[in-house]
Amino acid sequence: MTAITDNLETKNRDYAATFDKGHLALPPAKKYLVLTCMDARIDPAAAIGIDLGDAHIIRNAGASAKDALRSIVISQQLLGTREILLIKHTDCGMLTFENKDAYALVEKSLGTQAVEDLKSKNLDFLPFPLLEPAVQDDVEFLKGSPLIPEDVPISGWVYEVETGRVKKIV
Repeated sequence: MTAITDNLETKNRDYAATFDKGHLALPPAKKYLVLTCMDARIDPAAAIGIDLGDAHIIRNAGASAKDALRSIVISQQLLGTREILLIKHTDCGMLTFENKDAYALVEKSLGTQAVEDLKSKNLDFLPFPLLEPAVQDDVEFLKGSPLIPEDVPISGWVYEVETGRVKKIV
């Protein structure tokens, strides 16, 4: 056991002792999903008022629509969500590197075999140089996808990690 897993068990025991939401339905009650970054400084439930059971929250590095597409399709087609909120954020790590930098870091840390594995999978780390254009690009990607129904509202936002505020981009 590690200190992290010990903490997980302790905190879960405390949580479960008063948990009373086991009756919630599988599909999200408010029929929307939020795609946001995995950044530890973002608490999407607190920041935009999502109660347990209300919405799906999909998180990945950079709030990438391409990376989340499989989960979005499942959320919509199997579980009935009907709106998408895409929320990227200021001071995102995805603004700080290019694919070549990530590949070089993997090679340095894990060796050439790991880089060859990345290349064989054609892995794109999906970094972006500018925040607001990246929000617009991801919203357009989703709107242009035949996997997302045309009548699904899709909006793009920026969460400011410095203030906790959101700003609508598209």
